[in-house]
Amino acid sequence: MATELARTTATRDLRGFLSLLENKGQLRRITAPVDPDLELAAIADRALSRGGPALIFENVIGSPIPVVVNLMGTVERVVWSMGLESPEQLEELGKRLALLQQPRPPKGLRETRQFAGILWDLVRSRPDWNFNPSCHQRIFKNSSVNLDTLPLLRPWPGDAGGVITLGLVITKDPETGVPNVGVYRLQQQSINTMTVHWLSVRGGARHLRKATELGQPLEVAVAIGVHPLLLVAAATPIPVQLSEWLFAGLYAGEGVNLTKCKTVNLEVPSQSEIILEGTISPAQTLPDGPFGDHMGFYGGIESSPLINFHCVTQRRNPIFATTFSGRPPKEEAMLAIVLNRIYTPILRQQIPEIIDFFLPMEALSYKLAVISIEKSYPGQARRASMAFWSALPQFTYTKFVVVVDSTINVRDSRQVMWAVAAQVDPQRDLFVLENTPFDSLDFASEQVSLGGRLAIDATSKIGPEKRHNWGKPLNRSIELEERIDQRWTELGLDDLNTGDPDPSLFGYTTEYLMNKFSKRV
Repeated sequence: MATELARTTATRDLRGFLSLLENKGQLRRITAPVDPDLELAAIADRALSRGGPALIFENVIGSPIPVVVNLMGTVERVVWSMGLESPEQLEELGKRLALLQQPRPPKGLRETRQFAGILWDLVRSRPDWNFNPSCHQRIFKNSSVNLDTLPLLRPWPGDAGGVITLGLVITKDPETGVPNVGVYRLQQQSINTMTVHWLSVRGGARHLRKATELGQPLEVAVAIGVHPLLLVAAATPIPVQLSEWLFAGLYAGEGVNLTKCKTVNLEVPSQSEIILEGTISPAQTLPDGPFGDHMGFYGGIESSPLINFHCVTQRRNPIFATTFSGRPPKEEAMLAIVLNRIYTPILRQQIPEIIDFFLPMEALSYKLAVISIEKSYPGQARRASMAFWSALPQFTYTKFVVVVDSTINVRDSRQVMWAVAAQVDPQRDLFVLENTPFDSLDFASEQVSLGGRLAIDATSKIGPEKRHNWGKPLNRSIELEERIDQRWTELGLDDLNTGDPDPSLFGYTTEYLMNKFSKRV
């Protein structure tokens, strides 16, 4: 699955990825003193908004540990972290992951071979073990644990305290032993404790509920400073019964190198920069927040599980990797754009009529989805909307779904707006679901954690969906458009955009648009 780039340059650890970025001119070292309280995030935010490189701050006030930020500040850098060369390769990856999501046995010889191939990839992707890991070069236990030495960021003035935002939070199902690897925010509460903020649907929260029912503490490890490929794997929608380590191995083309923790029964990436080991006792919580969040507002104060850390291990001269939330563009938005391309084949498998879909970054990469379908029967847009909301847990909190025809390029807002303006009657084409489970950070909802969803049918209307004849669409012949394509250089117009046709014209045949947009995802 992985390319040669993955095997030769993505060396599984943060330092290897930093070397890759530096060689490509995508890493800037800052030696001037910078305060992790507000100042560092403000500098990084400005650089990210301008498409700038990753930044490593080598002189962080109050801590001897350098801080790296904006690792995944562009789609290009996220793609590199996966061992790929271009975003176009992401959908092929998604097709292979879709095979693991399918609820039925493979049909036919071709499907059987594909499924056998992905199973063999899974075998090759099993984690391997390191018994002399670099993350254990220095060990601090019990009274020696001091979280104050970490350069924890406080990104926004109203934030409650310093946070870990880019650590892998690792737990195990108390009954099955299957690990969960997630990226959750942790807030420092004392010299050796932090609260963890995770949604109730996440794997770590499920494990904590099980442990509480069994009356036992939940063991937790936090891996800071890992190769970004592991962060991408932790954010990928995967079957609950499978491990994120396997998916990271699928991305890399070989197993993730793990090691046992010193004081808890958990495995962590052996080349992590810093490992925190601790436990959550049942019902032990503290107020967490407020913090600036991806919605562009401060979140509320919530009672959150408290982790007591009793061991810290790290490499010599560790590096602290971090990020921060806020209105896009942010690193999380770039990651969402990449995952959007991976999700597409998984969605097509569950909703076969879907041609393409897009989660605009400006809509927070999950609040609004545009999906295009090959429409063949009345009411199909409504069905596709319902199927989308239930297809993956990541779409549980999508407020708006706009359904368009397959001839519309979902990534071109001008075309989507044309479809909404020209094809939608609000009396007929708006479908509202009321009082559904919702994101507690969405302050637009009238009730916390409960809100509505809206589907907009912007497709062409067929059969009983229309009660009068529509005007005939403006079309030129496909032969004429192709002849113009061939003569473009002869006409001396090479300096103009020769890629996608101007969507404001809409004088193209369905066949021409399908060739230009829908089949080139």
